[in-house]
Amino acid sequence: MQNFLTIILAILFFSTSFSQAPVQRPKLIVGIVVDQMRWDYLYRFYERYGDKGFKRLLNDGFSCENTFIPYAPTVTACGHASIYTGSVPAINGITGNNWFDYENYKPMYCTQDDSVQTVGSTTNAGAQSPKNLLTTTIGDELMLATNFKSKVVGVAIKDRGSILPAGHSATAAYWYDSKTGDFITSTFYMNALPTWVNDFNAKKYPDTYYKEGWKTLYPLNSYVHSTADINTFENKPFGQDKVGFPYDLSKFAGNNYSAVTSTPYGNTLTSEMAKAALVNEQLGADDITDMLAISFSSPDYVGHAFGPNSVEAEDIFLRLDKEIADLLDFFDTKVGKGQYTVFLSADHGAAHVPAFVKSKRMPGGVIDPTPAFQELNQLLKKEFGKADLVLDMINYQVNLNTRLFDGSKINIKAVKTYIVNYLSTMPGIDRVFDLDDVQTIPLNETIRKMVNNGYSHNRSGQVQVIFKPQFIEGFGAGGTTHGLWNPYDAHIPLVWYGAGIKKGLTNRETYMTDIAATLAAMLKIQMPSGCIGTVISEAIQ
Repeated sequence: MQNFLTIILAILFFSTSFSQAPVQRPKLIVGIVVDQMRWDYLYRFYERYGDKGFKRLLNDGFSCENTFIPYAPTVTACGHASIYTGSVPAINGITGNNWFDYENYKPMYCTQDDSVQTVGSTTNAGAQSPKNLLTTTIGDELMLATNFKSKVVGVAIKDRGSILPAGHSATAAYWYDSKTGDFITSTFYMNALPTWVNDFNAKKYPDTYYKEGWKTLYPLNSYVHSTADINTFENKPFGQDKVGFPYDLSKFAGNNYSAVTSTPYGNTLTSEMAKAALVNEQLGADDITDMLAISFSSPDYVGHAFGPNSVEAEDIFLRLDKEIADLLDFFDTKVGKGQYTVFLSADHGAAHVPAFVKSKRMPGGVIDPTPAFQELNQLLKKEFGKADLVLDMINYQVNLNTRLFDGSKINIKAVKTYIVNYLSTMPGIDRVFDLDDVQTIPLNETIRKMVNNGYSHNRSGQVQVIFKPQFIEGFGAGGTTHGLWNPYDAHIPLVWYGAGIKKGLTNRETYMTDIAATLAAMLKIQMPSGCIGTVISEAIQ
């Protein structure tokens, strides 16, 4: 009997010793991507932020101070795809917002899917899906890990800001139809909008916002981090007669639902939709981890029109700070303090308006590619005897009409050499090279790596163009853009907060692609299928 009891106790001891506690996961993962948020915005306006928004994330979370985008072009679709896949365009296939698809030989929009239809509108704004994304996302992997018991929802003004983060197996992705003022989706996800989305749309929030107009959050003379409100460095997205604060938007009510995207109210609309999605989809309501991917698109529209140094840019980030504070309080109430994990990052930054930096005696300029494209085709026809050898100049690359070379005696290498020599003489151009030569030409290693990471044989061009620092692609003196390797485009914020996150910061160089890898480690699930990121171990408990 004693021997029997000894054996039983031994079995219990060993089974207890080698058993592990259940995997602890937060109830909800919240991804917040701010479209066109330079890293320095965290600190440029720090003294003006409240205590419960960006400061709460920074002071109670973990900040990766030197997070970079490891590829070019640094544009919206690539950024959202890379954050959630932990991958780069060379692997996940999202090589731009648009590209030329050489496999099917036609132009392609990043989320274009002609096999699906709009749900929630009579427009074609919903003919979209993640079909062009070649890898899984962290949301897909979460679904696989929980045998599809998790819920994953994407919300954004931009279709690509919702669809690409949500992934292939998402519960839903919702984006804004600027022609109707409604949030819509596609038949990829569902055949009819849920009642709660119809109820949300019926409130016509944009009309309410238009009636309020856009006034600065604080007295205009307190915006000391910006240039003068009225200047020549800005575009006029609300009409030629709308210059400077306050902006009367009342004329847009009921007839123009795109204007709201270029105001802080686009962020408010997104935030309200995200909160409605959380409640109605019951995200974070049980012990099975869900994911909510939120993208704030409006800072990009404002940044393009007015530039990083504008009162408009400062005001939209001061207001976004309040939106984030409100969201965090909402998560505390609905999901529970310490029950959710947030990361905040950006898809890209932006250059200062070239006219502005030139006024301060710094280098910069604008390059309009249209005349070069037209002249180049004329010169190539004269030199090689064929018209339209260049299809397009997109994503800082020259796309050749490769079908014209089939069966012809034209040497494609000679054509590329001609293009390189021609474009190299243009003002503001730093380097032009045949992409076949990227591994052998003298080239800074950072730029070489980023070009390689952005290259896909069937979705990229044949000749790469690199602008000089602070030169941008554009068509006038106002506004700005982004897209290349430079720190103002590629240095982005990355702040972690909530369950499983330590307090602190690191100045170690980290990358956008590390986000999905870190989430996978924290959740103890597989990394996405194309992930090349590294776990930011110092951020997680």
